[in-house]
Amino acid sequence: MAGEEFLRSIEANFKQAVGCIIASDGAGTISDGLANKIMVANSTYVVRFGVRLRGELHTFTGYRSVHSEHFEPAKGGIRYDPNVSQDEVEALAALMTYKCALVEVPFGGSKGGLIINPRDWTEAEIERITRRFAQELAKRDLIHPSQNVPAPDVGTGEREMAWIADEYKRLHPSDLNAWACVTGKPMSKGGIAGRTEATGRGIQYGLQAFFSHPRDVAKTGLAPGLSGKRVIVQGLGNVGYHAALFLSQEDGALITHVLERDGTVVNHEGIDIVALLAHIAETGSIIGFPGHIKAGIKMLEADADILIPAAMELVITEDNAARIRTPLIIEAANGPISALADALLRDRGVVVIPDLYANAGGVTVSYFEWIKNLTHIRFGRMQRRESESRNAALVRGIEMMTGKDFPNEIRAAVLDGATELDLVRSGLEDTMRQTYETISREWNSNDAVLDLRGAAMKVAVQRVAQSYGSIGI
Repeated sequence: MAGEEFLRSIEANFKQAVGCIIASDGAGTISDGLANKIMVANSTYVVRFGVRLRGELHTFTGYRSVHSEHFEPAKGGIRYDPNVSQDEVEALAALMTYKCALVEVPFGGSKGGLIINPRDWTEAEIERITRRFAQELAKRDLIHPSQNVPAPDVGTGEREMAWIADEYKRLHPSDLNAWACVTGKPMSKGGIAGRTEATGRGIQYGLQAFFSHPRDVAKTGLAPGLSGKRVIVQGLGNVGYHAALFLSQEDGALITHVLERDGTVVNHEGIDIVALLAHIAETGSIIGFPGHIKAGIKMLEADADILIPAAMELVITEDNAARIRTPLIIEAANGPISALADALLRDRGVVVIPDLYANAGGVTVSYFEWIKNLTHIRFGRMQRRESESRNAALVRGIEMMTGKDFPNEIRAAVLDGATELDLVRSGLEDTMRQTYETISREWNSNDAVLDLRGAAMKVAVQRVAQSYGSIGI
């Protein structure tokens, strides 16, 4: 099954990272016992609950897995999908542990899922199901501001997070920090500016960081810079859309292929991503949009410079890895490349920017939202106007000293204080830049590290091991 293969891939990557640690730092750096403790999930809760809908009782099955509690709360999304399984949830929880450790976000890893096809139910019915699921998890502290903090994932969004937070608040009416029990909420319910775009924005920042390292770019054979690069995007959901939007509008990349469940849109001059999303919103599919062809997953093998799988796990396996033509892949989805396919791609010289780094934008900004909820104050509220006054004084001083007016084209940029969105983007960009610097240095300075995934996993596992070691485990 796909979930089992996904879990095995995560474990294979983990074991490879442990081997790199031992090869480079010595056999005593991580024991077999500690390695096994880190690799396996701490606990997985399976819940089956009934909801009376349409005149009869329907039973739903859900999961919440906690992979690691070396930091608390544990953090990870909740997905709604008919193919959710325990193995998939445990694999995603493990990936969250390594992701948080890599980008130095002080969370353990967790993940949840509900076996459901959201398209089968009305909004009112999904709300009732969500609230019942939240009750089952919250009464076991699997939703809790200081123990386990969910977020959106496949099939869920701001709407479901607001329902979950409201249900938690009903169960804990005196908890001052109740709204910190989930992230990814609407702005009107304690959300944070920039959370919706965060994972897609992180993909952009990750690619910018990669292209700022000439030595790494040279391994792909690509020319410097993102401008003019031909990009394939698989999946135009929240992550794929924002990554494609920012890369095309801000970096000059050409989105030449967009793959969806009902075919592919192809335009070698660059697809209008905003127009395509509007077409999907109006018609429910990409069918009828200029450039639409019936070919779907096969178009992962199209000729381009960068491939962004942004939909689901295990879309690149040993079956199609040999036919992938892009020299650079950045994993916007969780686990889109199997461990066997990863080795095949590496042997062919394809560079993969791994998921535990590339799509960490979501959990990074979730961390900012969680802090905002605990401090009960909007970022920038205390300092924005003071910053504007200070900058205005500097501009006046420059004008007095030079006898010239400050250039109008940059005056607003200098004078305007940072908004919450500005601060969130700044924090995310800094996280992605600093983290890439770390894994690039590991990749280029350690012969035992074969690729960026190995570098990222080595750093993450070392940090988790050090965290456990500091408390005597």
